[in-house]
Amino acid sequence: MKFNFFCRLFILIAFIFSNVHINAQSYPFGEQISRFMQQDSIFFPEKGQILFIGSSTFTLWHDVAGYFPGYPIINRGFGGSALPDLIYYANDVILPYQPKQIVIYCGENDFAREESLSAEVVADRFERLFAEIRAHLPETHVAFVSMKPSPSRVHLMGKFEVANKLIESFLAEKKNTAFIDIYHPMLNEDGTPKQEIFKEDNLHMNQKGYQLWQPIIEPHLLK
Repeated sequence: MKFNFFCRLFILIAFIFSNVHINAQSYPFGEQISRFMQQDSIFFPEKGQILFIGSSTFTLWHDVAGYFPGYPIINRGFGGSALPDLIYYANDVILPYQPKQIVIYCGENDFAREESLSAEVVADRFERLFAEIRAHLPETHVAFVSMKPSPSRVHLMGKFEVANKLIESFLAEKKNTAFIDIYHPMLNEDGTPKQEIFKEDNLHMNQKGYQLWQPIIEPHLLK
């Protein structure tokens, strides 16, 4: 009798986890989200930390905690993501952690996927993400890191600038928020992106790029 009970329990658990995995695979980035969930099932982070969430710029910042000693950081960036992806996965990789602060880097890929998008549409997407966070985590501080000027996306820089300004204006009217401008510090005097802070793909930053970001972001992080 006891054996049958544990067999059924094991089958039930396996069924639940297999369905979670299947559902995760049905939407882009499902494998990455599944890995986060598996990692959390082994050791779930304590609440009240600083959550870094967004696209590959954060995904590739593997040693982000080393740049900000003394700040408890959870990195849940997943590569290639756009703002609708953060909204879709909010229940998986944002809300459960109950962070005291959320630092967001996203929006660049929205334009890259669909270059005809207007800056207003992308800013509206951010506002929807913000509303989702505020609805469930009303006391959590939200910081947005501006979209960066990548050499491979020079043709989109105009839209990045407008969207950044729209999001900055939106956050200026909200309490417990911050807009972090990394866009302008990444430009040369002639307005072109600093080539030396990017990898060979001209899209992702090298160590020099993250070193440039560190003193800009740190003053906005909560102790």
